[in-house]
Amino acid sequence: MTAPRVCVVTGAGRGIGRAAALALLADGHRVVAVARGAESLAALAADAAAAPGAVPDAAERVLAVPADVTVAADVDRIFAAAEEQWGPVEVLVAAAGTGSAARLDETSDALWESALALNLTAPFRCMRRALPGMRAAGWGRIVVVGSVVSKRGEPLVAAYTASKHGVLGLVRSAAAELARTGITVNAVCPGYVDTPMTAQTIADIGERSGRTPDEARAVLAGRQPIGRLIDPEEVADAVRFCIGSGAMTGQGLNIDGGAVQS
Repeated sequence: MTAPRVCVVTGAGRGIGRAAALALLADGHRVVAVARGAESLAALAADAAAAPGAVPDAAERVLAVPADVTVAADVDRIFAAAEEQWGPVEVLVAAAGTGSAARLDETSDALWESALALNLTAPFRCMRRALPGMRAAGWGRIVVVGSVVSKRGEPLVAAYTASKHGVLGLVRSAAAELARTGITVNAVCPGYVDTPMTAQTIADIGERSGRTPDEARAVLAGRQPIGRLIDPEEVADAVRFCIGSGAMTGQGLNIDGGAVQS
């Protein structure tokens, strides 16, 4: 495990971001937890303190910053808050994301732009803001949550797929540029994870097809060779691995139960 670091985790209110924030707190790091909702961040701090094996100061190592990472001024505010509280950010986990389904010819400009804004532009802005401090320190870790559709196309999710392909390209370019600086840049690429976003996908499948929630869930689980949804904690473990390695950079780790073999 790397030494305790100052970390920013976006999308920390739920799902993969929440699991990643809790994992980093369990490892002794200080975490600037970012989400749109203040209530979800308050619950994160409480859960960190109550987790099995948690050290007494876990809640004190959480700085909750309600913010919208699609707003440029909010991104700067997040990092300014971290720097004021603890100093330069050393670890960035960009986990905030969104997904929605629509036929390509029914994909509106608004849907397209919202996918790019949250899944691609927001991680770019967070990287750009984090890099000066990381360069000055000669050390940094950047982990972006991509998707299996960072590496393949799927029907009905053109905007989501394009944004996730784009963010993997950003990761690879940044990794090549920063390879000699002590900063690594990687992505984790999960399949269907048991999160609120997947729950919405299950509801959408049921609405389109008439399947029950259990039947729709089984459809998604069946798309992964292991036959189940991925646990958010399993993705968080991959985030930990990326932070701990100084030799791995420019990679997109598949956490998908064997769905994409590369």
